[in-house]
Amino acid sequence: MTKPAAGPVWLQGAIQGVPSLLQPVAHALIEADHDVQALLPRLSLEDVWARPHAAASVGFHVRHAMGSLDRLFTYARGESLTEAQLATLASEKTMDRDTATPVQLAEDFAAGIQKALGQLRATSEASLLDPREVGRAKLPSNVLGLLVHAGDHTYRHVGQMITTARVVEGMAGVR
Repeated sequence: MTKPAAGPVWLQGAIQGVPSLLQPVAHALIEADHDVQALLPRLSLEDVWARPHAAASVGFHVRHAMGSLDRLFTYARGESLTEAQLATLASEKTMDRDTATPVQLAEDFAAGIQKALGQLRATSEASLLDPREVGRAKLPSNVLGLLVHAGDHTYRHVGQMITTARVVEGMAGVR
C-alpha cells in the first residue's frame, strides 16, 4: 500500500465497500499499514529483533498485532480460535525471531490488513450489535466492540513499533 499525499487516511474519505459505521476501523488499519510499510524497510534485521532495555522488539509487535487482529476478527465472525491460532498465540514472543526480515514482516502485515479489510467489507451493519463471546472464558462482547478493539489494538502496537524503532536507531547512533 502506498500512502496518498492528502494527509491522514481518515481525512481522505470513505474506504470503498466498507460499511459506514466501520469506516473508522478501516481507517485505523490502513493508517497502521502505511506506518508499518514506512518503518520496516529502513530497519535492519538486528534492529527489528532488538529488545532495548528488555522491551518487546519491533518484530514481536508486528507478529502480535497481526495475530491479535486475526483472533479478534475470528471472534467477530462468531467463531472459536483454531489450533493454529492458539499455537501462533503461544509462540508470538519467539516466532521468527532473528529470521523474519523487515521486508517479510512488512508483507505479512500488509496481507493481514488486506484480509481484515475484506472481512470489514463483508460485515453487515445490521450485525454490529450481535453478541459475541471472547476467549475460553467466553467474555461478552459484540461484533462492533471486537472490530473497534481490533483496530485500536493494532494501532497501539504500531505506535510501540515506532517508539521501539526510534530507541533502537538512537542506540545505534551511540555505538
